[in-house]
Amino acid sequence: MRKVIGMGETILDILFKDNQPVAAVPGGSSFNSIVSVGRVGVPCCFVGYTGSDIVGRQTVDFMHRNGVGTDYFEVRDDEKSAVSLAFLNAEGDASYVFYKQPPHVGEHLTVPPFEAGDVLLYGSYYAACTGMRPLVMQMLERANQAGAIIYYDLNFRSSHRHELEALTPVILSNFRQSTVVRGSADDFQIMYGTRDARQIYERHIAAYCPVFICTDGPRSVSVCTPQGIFQFDVPPVRDVVSTVGAGDNFNAGFSCALIWEGIMRQDLLTLPRQGWASLVDIACQFAGEACRSTDNYVRPGFSIVKPM
Repeated sequence: MRKVIGMGETILDILFKDNQPVAAVPGGSSFNSIVSVGRVGVPCCFVGYTGSDIVGRQTVDFMHRNGVGTDYFEVRDDEKSAVSLAFLNAEGDASYVFYKQPPHVGEHLTVPPFEAGDVLLYGSYYAACTGMRPLVMQMLERANQAGAIIYYDLNFRSSHRHELEALTPVILSNFRQSTVVRGSADDFQIMYGTRDARQIYERHIAAYCPVFICTDGPRSVSVCTPQGIFQFDVPPVRDVVSTVGAGDNFNAGFSCALIWEGIMRQDLLTLPRQGWASLVDIACQFAGEACRSTDNYVRPGFSIVKPM
């Protein structure tokens, strides 16, 4: 049975609107994705760690309640759980303040077994920082050996702009070892000074990874492959409350769609436009659903709507 394996940090997101706290939910980019995967019933587990404080214990319990396996998740006695403050503007977009220790590999983190067709979902600063590099490299090696689909979400925040030069060799290594690279136009504006998907693909990604997805908020999704570049409109979302989990849930929906549609790693290089349209449509449904609440994930019981 195919499964999704998430890898990343966990963090308690405290959301503010009009300078008042309105919600506190477990978060983290890949964590948000894997919770949504679990909520729609796709087999999944999460690789990461948290502290043994009340925040960490609640995080583990939350994963259990949402169908996320924790056999490869570590609770550390000497670690404080990470916290972020997310300040929402009128459009539901957030600016962040983080309170956390630098990510680092512990003594007890282990790597789950991979099988052909599994999806490894990873990304953000966690995937490029020195402290987590040994685990990331081990996961990528195992996933590639098994023929898993490796989905890398850059999620490069402006707070790490000053580290871009130092992180670039690691990011390029991640490109090279991934099956799909996904990033937002905002990421690439910070990294490369452009939002043009074709230009980004041809200049910075195609030489390392043949499949590239560029999301541009509520406007468009561009899919760049050796077969061509396909652009899709993003369906409008009514009653937007928070966009905090939008990109993460796009990743979750895309990962689930790969399994639901029976698409294997080797299929991605020759997938026609219609196939990409179906994957993107499902991913956008997940993202839109996450925007309708202060949660970072799809609601329990969420199901996709198949096109007529």
